[in-house]
Amino acid sequence: MKIPLFVINFKNYPEISGKKSVMLAKTAESVARSSKVKIVVAPPQASLAMVASQVSIPVFAQHLDFSQAGSTTGFMVPEIVKLYGISGSLINHSEHRIPFVEIGKLIRKLQALRMTAVVCARTPSEVKKLASLKPDYIAIEPPELIGSGIAVSKAKPGVITRSVKAVNPRNRKIQVICGAGIVDGADVSAAMKLGSRGILVASGIVKARNWKAKIKEFADAMER
Repeated sequence: MKIPLFVINFKNYPEISGKKSVMLAKTAESVARSSKVKIVVAPPQASLAMVASQVSIPVFAQHLDFSQAGSTTGFMVPEIVKLYGISGSLINHSEHRIPFVEIGKLIRKLQALRMTAVVCARTPSEVKKLASLKPDYIAIEPPELIGSGIAVSKAKPGVITRSVKAVNPRNRKIQVICGAGIVDGADVSAAMKLGSRGILVASGIVKARNWKAKIKEFADAMER
């Protein structure tokens, strides 16, 4: 069983613009040093190389394209970002959906590069479909709860349990994590008790008054 995964998605919030991305990443790193949880940061695309050069914890892209190195202006190419120290990526986030066929190609490319693929799904039925592609993780996030402050673990606990059941019979190596609306340790504890093997959080961390205290609160809840 993999250790719990804690992904902090910075999105493109003003609170982490420019060098503030490095500040948040270093804060996460300081918590990771004393935690048994794998803490990963996913800064804005423009900050990827800068952040990766400043911290030792894993840095993921928020999105990558299935595109080749070379004459591919404007695309985020997996082989290129890996050279900057990026070790994985979110794929198919609700705010950046891509076709099913492209998801499969990206998963295979990332795994060939020994990078981690975290594929996002909106429903348990979508989790089941995506499990056939064998990503490393599937993040279940009902889009209506993203950024709402209403955690999926409380509002729709069945979404987590059904997602876990949808994956396990197909491939027990795939870990299900959850996100959407997580704001405190109680939300995290509830998710873990429902079978989630980690969390994907954005505004619950980025918009917190005290980044370190909030990250530690979430990490501690994952260890209980």
